[in-house]
Amino acid sequence: MALLAILLSSLVTAALAPLLVRVSRRGASVSLSLVPLSLTVWLASLVPEALSGTPPSFHAAWVPELDVALTLRADGLSLLMALLITGLGTLIVLYAGAYLQDSPRLGSFLGWLLLFMASMLGLVLADNALLLFACWELTSVSSFFLIGHDSEQEEARQAALRALVVTALGGQALLLGLLLMGWVAGTLTLSELHAAGPALREGPLSLAILLLVLGGAFTKSAQVPFHFWLPSAMAAPTPASAYLHAATLVKAGVYLLARLSPVLGGTPVWTGALITVGLVTMVGGALLSFGHTDLKRVLAYATVSVLGTLVLLLGLGTPGAAQALVVFLTAHALYKGALFLVTGAVDHATGTRELPQLGGLRQAMPFTASAAGLAALSMAGLPPLFGFIGKELVYGASRHEPGGWGLAMGTAVGFVLLVGAAPRVGLRPFLGPRSEATRNAHEASPSLWGPPLVLAVCGGVLGLAPGWAEPLLAGAARAISGPDGGHLELTLWHGLTPEVGLSAASLVLGGAVFALREPLRGALETLHLERWGPSRLYGLSLSGLRRLADFATGRLQNGSLYRYTFITVAAVAGLLALPLMLRLGIPEGLKRTLHFHEAAVLALLVLATGLAVMTRSVLTALMALSVVGLTESFVYVLLGAPDLALTQVVVQTLTVILFALIFSRFPVQPSGGRSRRRDAALSLAAGGLISWTLLHASAAPPQTRLAEAYTSRSGPEAHGRNVVNTILVDFRALDTLGETTVLATASLGVYLLFRPSRRKRQT
Repeated sequence: MALLAILLSSLVTAALAPLLVRVSRRGASVSLSLVPLSLTVWLASLVPEALSGTPPSFHAAWVPELDVALTLRADGLSLLMALLITGLGTLIVLYAGAYLQDSPRLGSFLGWLLLFMASMLGLVLADNALLLFACWELTSVSSFFLIGHDSEQEEARQAALRALVVTALGGQALLLGLLLMGWVAGTLTLSELHAAGPALREGPLSLAILLLVLGGAFTKSAQVPFHFWLPSAMAAPTPASAYLHAATLVKAGVYLLARLSPVLGGTPVWTGALITVGLVTMVGGALLSFGHTDLKRVLAYATVSVLGTLVLLLGLGTPGAAQALVVFLTAHALYKGALFLVTGAVDHATGTRELPQLGGLRQAMPFTASAAGLAALSMAGLPPLFGFIGKELVYGASRHEPGGWGLAMGTAVGFVLLVGAAPRVGLRPFLGPRSEATRNAHEASPSLWGPPLVLAVCGGVLGLAPGWAEPLLAGAARAISGPDGGHLELTLWHGLTPEVGLSAASLVLGGAVFALREPLRGALETLHLERWGPSRLYGLSLSGLRRLADFATGRLQNGSLYRYTFITVAAVAGLLALPLMLRLGIPEGLKRTLHFHEAAVLALLVLATGLAVMTRSVLTALMALSVVGLTESFVYVLLGAPDLALTQVVVQTLTVILFALIFSRFPVQPSGGRSRRRDAALSLAAGGLISWTLLHASAAPPQTRLAEAYTSRSGPEAHGRNVVNTILVDFRALDTLGETTVLATASLGVYLLFRPSRRKRQT
C-alpha cells in the first residue's frame, strides 16, 4: 500500500497546486515542495526492503479480462529513479516558485510539473506493461504543457508540438511492441517476462518487438535521428528544462531499455543497434553543442550526448556496463540539473543566455558561481567529484569488451567534446571582465541559487564518500544485469589503470577543444548540419501533411451533401465487397421457398422502391416512400413483432411529413441522365451488398446464451414480458436515451431551419 499511497499523494498534490497558489502565492512553492520531500524520505525508507530480495509491491485487479492490473513494484532500479524524481522535484518546485514569481500562470505550471512528477513515478514503479504505457503517455502530455507554458510565443508552441508529435509516434510503436510482448509471453507483468525471455528473443516476432520497443525508447530519449526535438524544447521555462530534459523525462527511454534488457538484450540486433546509435548520439550531440551560444541549447546537446552514452552502455550488456550506467546516470542528473538551474539564475539576473554577452559574474553571483563551477568540474570528470567516478566506470566497461579499445577510443572522443563544453557553460559566464549585460547583475534570492548549489554539493559529497550510495546503486545494477551482476566498489583511486590514463587524456584534449571553440563553431555553422538533418525532414513532413489535408478537405469537404452521401455509400459498399468476394456462395435465406403473401409483399416493396427512384414528381416519390415504410411494417407483423411494426408506422409517418416540409421549401433540381444512372448503379450495388451480407450473417446464428439470459432476466429484473421492450428501456436504457436525444436534436434543428425569421414576422 505504501507505493500506491506515494503515487496517489503526488496526483492529489498536482490537482491542488493551482488552488494553493491562488490562496497563498508567495508560500505555495515552499508548501508544495514539502510533498516531494516527504516522498523522498518515504522512498528512502524502502531501500533496505527493496535490496533484501523481496521488493515492495502492490497489486489490484483493474481489467482482469485483458490482464490489466494496477501493479507496482520497487526494486533497486525503480527506487533509484524514483528517488531522483522526487529529490530533484523538491528542489525544482522550490526553484520554480521564485523563478516564475511574477507569472500569472504559476499555479498551472506547478500543477503540470507535479503531474509530470506523478507520471514519472508511475512509470518507474509500474510492473504492468499497460500501466507503464499509460504513465509514459501522460509524461508526454504534461511535458507538452510545460514546454508550451509561454503559449503566446510561437517558438514555445512549435517546440511543444514537435516534442509531442515525436514522442507520441514513438509511444504508439511502444504500445504495439508491449502488446506483442504480452501476447508472446502470455503476461503483461514486467517482472514475469524473464521466463519468456527465449521466446521473446528468438521467436518469429522477436525482431518486430525489438524494433518497436527501440522506436519508443529512442524517440523519448532523443537518440539520433530523433534528437532534434530536445534542443528546441529549451523554449520551456528553465525549471521545466532542468526537470524534464536533464534528469527525468529523457531518462524514461533509458529506463525502459534497462528494464527490458534482461528480456530482450543479448541478441546481435540489440547489441549492434544500441552500440551504434548510442555512440553516434554521444559524439554527435557533444559536437553539435559547439555550434550554439545559447546556454540552454549547449546544455541540451550535451544532454543528448550523455543519453547516447547510457544507451551505448545498455548495448554492451555486461555487469560492468550496468554498474557504469547507474553511476553515470546519477552523476549526470546531479551536475546537469545544477547547470540548468544556474542558467536560469543567470538569465533571471542578466536577461540573456548568450555566451558572448556574459562574463565576470563570479563576484556579483558568488553562490551561483560556486554551484556552476562544481557542476562543470563534475561534468568534465575531474576528481574528487562523482562525475569522475562515473566516467572511469564508462571507460572500463567499454574497454573490457571484445575489440574494446576501439570502442573506448570512440567513447573518449565523446568525452573529450563534453570536457570542452563543460567550461563553456559552467566557467565562462563567471570569469573574465564584466560585459554590458552583466554590469548590473546581482545574486538572486536563495530559492534560485540554493537548489543548484545543493545538487552540485551532492555531486562532491558522493565523489568523496561514494559508499553512501553504493548499496542502492549496486541494487539498481543487479536489476539490469541479474543477481549475479558482480560486486560494485566505488572509490576515487584504483591505481594507475588505463581508465585513469584515458580520463587524463580526455581532460587535456578537452582543454584544447575548449581553446578552439570559436573556429569549431564557425566550421559547424558553415556546414549547416542541422539544416539538412532530421529537423528539416520533420518540417517537410509536417508541411506535406498540411498540404495533403488541404487537398483532401478541398476535394471531400466542399459543402455538397450529394458528394458526402455518394462517398460514404461508396466506401461502405467497397468495404463490404472485399469480405463477400472471399466468401462466395448463395445465402441460406435465398434457398427457402417463399409463400404467396411473402412474395406479394416483396413485389410491392420492389415496385414502390422503383417508383420512388424513377419518378420526377416529389409528391409521387414521397408517396412511394411511404408505401415502402408501410410494407416494411407489414413484414414485421408477419414475423411476429407488432411493437416494431407500430414503431415503424410512427417513424414512417413523421419521416414523410418532414420530407414534405423540407422539399416544399427547396427547389427541385433534376439531375442528368448520366448522374441518375451512376446513382442507380451505386444504390443497387450498396443495397445488394448489404442485403447479401445480412443474409450471410443470419444464415448461421452464433451459439450464444444471450437470448436465454435476456428472457430469464426480463421478468424478475425489468418486470416486463416483452423482451424487446425490456432490452430497450431497461438493459440498454443509455442507448435508448442517446437515440432519443439525437431525434430531439434533429427535430430542434428542423424547427429552427423552417421557423420564420424575426424580420419576416415583423413584416
